[in-house]
Amino acid sequence: MTEPVLSLRGLKKSFGSREILKGISFDVHKGDVVTIIGPSGSGKSTLIRCVNFLETPTAGEVLYQGKPVREAFHKLPLYRTKVGMVFQQFNLFHNLNVLDNCTVGPVKVLGMDKLEAERKAVRFLETVGMHGYVNAKPNQLSGGQKQRVAIARALTLEPEVLLLDEPTSALDPEMVGEVLSVMRKLADEGLTMVVVTHEMAFARDVSSRVIFIDQGVIAEEGTPADIFEHAKQKRTQDFLSRFRLQYGDAGKEPPRPQA
Repeated sequence: MTEPVLSLRGLKKSFGSREILKGISFDVHKGDVVTIIGPSGSGKSTLIRCVNFLETPTAGEVLYQGKPVREAFHKLPLYRTKVGMVFQQFNLFHNLNVLDNCTVGPVKVLGMDKLEAERKAVRFLETVGMHGYVNAKPNQLSGGQKQRVAIARALTLEPEVLLLDEPTSALDPEMVGEVLSVMRKLADEGLTMVVVTHEMAFARDVSSRVIFIDQGVIAEEGTPADIFEHAKQKRTQDFLSRFRLQYGDAGKEPPRPQA
């Protein structure tokens, strides 16, 4: 097997005396879609923020292509062009239109020519179905449209890995489907993704690997079949049981737990 694009080794994170992550280790290879599931408060979002160094790990290592991030990159903004991030709350610049939201990163961080950045931005806005909104401001968009723009913005940097932190959690139920559809399309195109999600049908149907986190540790991981059909740990079984009882294997998207 080829070297992982991204590796976590013994990652820990504490806030004061409260230990949130208690030694997380896993690898992400090119083309993987790794979904991270688990109860609210289990440390999922803290984990993905540590991967992107929006939170500084207390201990452990994040490696990019086999090298510790701080050795491979002298500046974190350059690392974040390789390992992009899509947030729960979109984090768009409200004073900029859709096109400028997507070009500001490539121009300012990568020094890309503005016209080249605009061409790339339009291409990725087409990918997410938002090329008709290049002149719109964020306050003119629905939540689903904002999140699709946020995904296009991350893609414009052409990252090796895209991290998505509960990308549908801030959306009304009718808008969830349009964002999940974009994520499925990106997975089909081979984009490497790590997704924190409460969308169990997405985790089951699209993932190459599922990681179940509980109380700051990896309680169980494996293929979607391993986790959704043959979970070995009682904590995993209990977490999934309510979805299975209500929705069975009908393929419907289950309700999202409250954060």
